[in-house]
Amino acid sequence: MRIATWNVNSIRSRVDRVTAFLERHDVDVLAIQETKCREDQFPALELSSMGYEYVHVGLNQWNGVALLSRVGLDDVTTSFADQPTFGDPPVLEPRAVGATCGGVRVWSLYVPNGRDLEHEHYAYKLEWLARLRADAEGWLAADPDAQIALTGDWNIAPQDDDVWDMAVFEGKTHVSEPERAAFRAMVDTGFSDVVRPYAPGPGTYTYWDYQQLAFPKKRGLRIDFVLASPALAARVDGAFIDREERKGKGASDHAPVVVDLA
Repeated sequence: MRIATWNVNSIRSRVDRVTAFLERHDVDVLAIQETKCREDQFPALELSSMGYEYVHVGLNQWNGVALLSRVGLDDVTTSFADQPTFGDPPVLEPRAVGATCGGVRVWSLYVPNGRDLEHEHYAYKLEWLARLRADAEGWLAADPDAQIALTGDWNIAPQDDDVWDMAVFEGKTHVSEPERAAFRAMVDTGFSDVVRPYAPGPGTYTYWDYQQLAFPKKRGLRIDFVLASPALAARVDGAFIDREERKGKGASDHAPVVVDLA
């Protein structure tokens, strides 16, 4: 089975690229982030015609997550149990959706950006990650053999090699110690980054800003990950980052991340 995750930065703008990617790489399950649309705006027809079931959670032009699967889509959950809200009035943002696909519990996650270290969104980000970790720890405690994939845009670069120039990011989000500690806490819970062994750094990025020719200048970040439970990690026999998808007109600023399961 082949699982992929991709922050598409607007599904309506890039549905043709998504369908081409699915066909080219023969993907069984795709986790999508930043759909940036409501449910009635989601391009369901194009995807269902390819044999994919889908679940989408979106409220407006911000955020939004989805799962596409051609190997089943069962026990759908449109948030994790303790997912925090944000804003005034409080809103449960569309940042997480989970489903069982071909026997694997797949989550599409769009971790809050944080904005800056003094912003309330940063505190929200850390709380969001802490609650996700607590829930994930509970899933493994309930079933140590559970096959779970926590996929998506984590908005964290956990290692210095995951950033093109650490000096540029001094005092900024994505590389702060509390964020990195939250990522390590997920790993300490038992989930492992199953892509890095097949696509090691430095310079192996998943995101390049649209500004200042960041992509051709190789000024990127590694912030998109697939974290797998122990039982699922044991099945991984290949992975790659599709850097080619960042090229060309109309590309997302993120590249897809792909994992193969034996």
